[in-house]
Amino acid sequence: MARLSVDGDEVVVRLGGRERLLAHRRGVRVPLAQVRGASVEPDWWRVLRGEPHPGHFRPDRFCVGAWRYPGGTDFVAVHEHGPVVLVDLEPSAPFARLAVSAADADAAVAAIKRTL
Repeated sequence: MARLSVDGDEVVVRLGGRERLLAHRRGVRVPLAQVRGASVEPDWWRVLRGEPHPGHFRPDRFCVGAWRYPGGTDFVAVHEHGPVVLVDLEPSAPFARLAVSAADADAAVAAIKRTL
């Protein structure tokens, strides 16, 4: 399962082994200077917009990888059941936002907001 954390001056998404294969990347690192805000979305499917490119999904199970939509690209690593940490990013960032399932989403959002 993916883990989202604050490491120094970056927000870091670390992917598990299977997620690395499906997402075609090891993880994502974004400078805190490019973070506009963070919130918790209780329904994992609401964070999805567009279609996977490159990425994979299994309906009603999981979605991992880059998701393109007309306004840009998001990085998602979400699983059924449980809340999602949604991190909005500046236009200069590699993604428009990050969406990561987290067991303690409130704590992850609080950690990000403390550093902004």
